Amino acid sequence: MRLGGRLTELSLTTTLILFVLGAAVIAAVGVKLTRFADALADLTGLGEAVFGAVLLGASTSFPGIVASVTAAASGHAELAVGNAVGGIAVQTVFLVAADLAHRRANLEHAAASVPNLINAALLCGLLALPLMAANGPSLTLLGLHPVSFLLLAIYVFGLRIAAESRDVPGWRPVRTRDTLEDQPKTSLVRQGGARRLWLGFAASVAVVGVAGWLVGIAGLALVRHTGLSETLVGSLFTATATSLPELVTAVAAVRQGALTLAVGGIIGGNTFDVLFLVFADAAYREGSIYHAMGMQSQFLISLSILLTAVLLLGLIRRERRGVANIGFESVAVLCFYLLGLAVLVFGR
Repeated sequence: MRLGGRLTELSLTTTLILFVLGAAVIAAVGVKLTRFADALADLTGLGEAVFGAVLLGASTSFPGIVASVTAAASGHAELAVGNAVGGIAVQTVFLVAADLAHRRANLEHAAASVPNLINAALLCGLLALPLMAANGPSLTLLGLHPVSFLLLAIYVFGLRIAAESRDVPGWRPVRTRDTLEDQPKTSLVRQGGARRLWLGFAASVAVVGVAGWLVGIAGLALVRHTGLSETLVGSLFTATATSLPELVTAVAAVRQGALTLAVGGIIGGNTFDVLFLVFADAAYREGSIYHAMGMQSQFLISLSILLTAVLLLGLIRRERRGVANIGFESVAVLCFYLLGLAVLVFGR
């Protein structure tokens, strides 16, 4: 961490350059990640919803992991948590942009998928656990709070349920003329080649990981330069920057016709982002990171649960057309998010 420590002492101008550079790289490589993921979803047979939730969601979240771990290892618990949970909130809002990009109908209607419903419900449950930990006894086991182990176990169990529901669903969404199901594109798989696709996917993940580290370091420096709270810097700046792959991949996936991948990538990425807290808890050496969370971080978690619940309602109701072809859930998510940011900024 010596190099990271020196970087946080850089000037404000250099800090901003690092921040913008890292964000730009993350956004640019995110487009390539989508193309690789769409082809690999067909190649592996997992389908867009499951692949988007597992590999694409985890991969686009990699910059955020690096940023949160960097902050936690430096003793900045609030910045680490703000980046993790703030990313979940802003990525849910990114679905509004993806919804606007799909002009034919409401995205949540067209991308009906049982695995996406399961992952959204799973996300609400996972987000509740850190709140319980923050208000419960301060315990550690092998340097981690017991909730960290529980988060990992429930995450893996939830993914298993989502994968099984794709092959043997308990029920199916009603198909309409606006529903666009996941259809394998065998021509893309043949043109890409399995080895080439996996290597390209892995290389893209590595690049966004380095860019995420730069954003995390820049975030630490921004706290020093601006005097803003770590939670605000984490939720407003580093979370948005490290979440750019989700925005780029969601919009790109919609334009490529991979609607289920777009929704699955966001929800799956959000579900995986809860695990940022596990990695941050391991990197934070001053005790349980859950008990280092302040009221702003807990407010962010509550906001993320609310946004996810609204999105889940939209996925279940499947409103076909709303204002500008976006459903009530997109409007509500955007309004609640802006209201939440106003509370964080002006309600201190």
